Amino acid sequence: MAGAVLWGERGHAQGGQAGDPRQPVNDLYAALHAVMRLGPTTPFQQRFDRLAPVIDRAFDLETILHTSVGLRWNSLDEAARRTLFAVFRAFTIASYTANFDKDAGEKFEVLPQMRQAEADVIVQSKLIASNGEPIRINYLMRNGAMGWRIVDVLLEGSISRVAVQRSDFRALLASGDPGPLVDSLRQKVAELSGGTIRP
Repeated sequence: MAGAVLWGERGHAQGGQAGDPRQPVNDLYAALHAVMRLGPTTPFQQRFDRLAPVIDRAFDLETILHTSVGLRWNSLDEAARRTLFAVFRAFTIASYTANFDKDAGEKFEVLPQMRQAEADVIVQSKLIASNGEPIRINYLMRNGAMGWRIVDVLLEGSISRVAVQRSDFRALLASGDPGPLVDSLRQKVAELSGGTIRP
């Protein structure tokens, strides 16, 4: 269900890229709400496919994966990087698909205030649970060739999803072989999707 989430105003964009840093978050929330309205009776694959293009646009998954893997990323060959990215992407989309599986009256609210974080911007938002309890979810946004995209999710404003992943990945990558991490992510995707998706 949606409650099981993982995962001063600026008047201009940085790096010559136009656009509002809040727009990818608004787009993500609109897509999540649409999928929640479909409900769990809609096949997982269908909801997964509905979310996939929005998550691809809203998140810089390559940067998130690179940061989560850390220095070991440089020792991986191109084939290993492609395989790891494919399963990580599927895991990310499957996680959102599974966590936001029905509409129980939750509401999303993107706040107008944004904070500077060196060259990045923090977009602040709230997920208001069906019982009225607000859950603070902030997004670290980075401006690049594809505009503003999410590079980290901060639960309760400070718990970094990337930092948690980096800690989780460290043991699986200890040998330098990405295989255990790939296998772990594949298993998680299968579990989240009830076996319907096996990247």
